[in-house]
Amino acid sequence: MISKYLVPVEQVDAVRDAHLAFLEGLEAQNLVVTAGRQDPPVGGVVLLNVEDEGRAREIIAQDPYVLSKVAEYTATGWIPARGALKDYPKA
Repeated sequence: MISKYLVPVEQVDAVRDAHLAFLEGLEAQNLVVTAGRQDPPVGGVVLLNVEDEGRAREIIAQDPYVLSKVAEYTATGWIPARGALKDYPKA
């Protein structure tokens, strides 16, 4: 999931602690592979380990960034074929 901030980053940061707690909960369920803010900070990337786009959208709809309307996400499917994530366990 690739996010785009809809408001200035200062407004996004007001919700950031809740967003990071949300991601931590997903990590505990082995649903997040990695995540981080883009540079420059215009959005972020959340790499989810889920079976399909529908599940990814269902999960990300609960992100405090989405619920607070400070960011929106675009789903981008990806299958790692090389590198460190090539053999990452599939959901």
